[in-house]
Amino acid sequence: MYRPARFDMPALELCHEFMERESFATLVSAQLTTAGPAEPLASHVPLYLDRDRGERGTLFGHLAAPNPHCAVLEAGSALAVFSGPHAYVSPRWYQRDDLVPTWNYVAVHAYGTPRILQSAEDKSRVLRELSARFEPAAGGWTPDAMPEGRFDAMLKGIVAFELPIERLEGKAKLTQDKARPDFDGAVTALSGSDDQDARATAEWMQRLRRD
Repeated sequence: MYRPARFDMPALELCHEFMERESFATLVSAQLTTAGPAEPLASHVPLYLDRDRGERGTLFGHLAAPNPHCAVLEAGSALAVFSGPHAYVSPRWYQRDDLVPTWNYVAVHAYGTPRILQSAEDKSRVLRELSARFEPAAGGWTPDAMPEGRFDAMLKGIVAFELPIERLEGKAKLTQDKARPDFDGAVTALSGSDDQDARATAEWMQRLRRD
């Protein structure tokens, strides 16, 4: 990912936090072809992070078994793209009159080679952990609520995988390159927006500004 130094977000802890908050990712692999260059293949999947497994953590998820992506999961490196809040920034919000519109956003790219988890026990663990992380803390659904045998039968319809993170790139393009008065003008406008993404972008701007 192109990330100039002023927009780089290298802190592992911050990248981990972002991936856990924005856990619905785009998983991209290369689909090998006989006719020419490899073609990208993408799937949209919820992923959960085990921070303590591996140097940079490990991601876990699953795909529907008929998804063609399953056939190339272990063929090589994959990329998991985590996208967060984003917002248009108008030059009307700046004090200077010689600036142009831009787009603010935060994103994290995680690279690694996926490994398919073959056993029913591993599949069950992935599904149970996913539901445990996203269900409400109290009174949430669990696979144990299903009729006997139904959950085990459904495991046959998925392909679970792990993705040990070999490389991690974080980018926060949040008007850090503008003078404080211009930055503050953008924050004020976004904070007062009716759009939830705009307000969330303003929160990230305030959090990561260093001066």
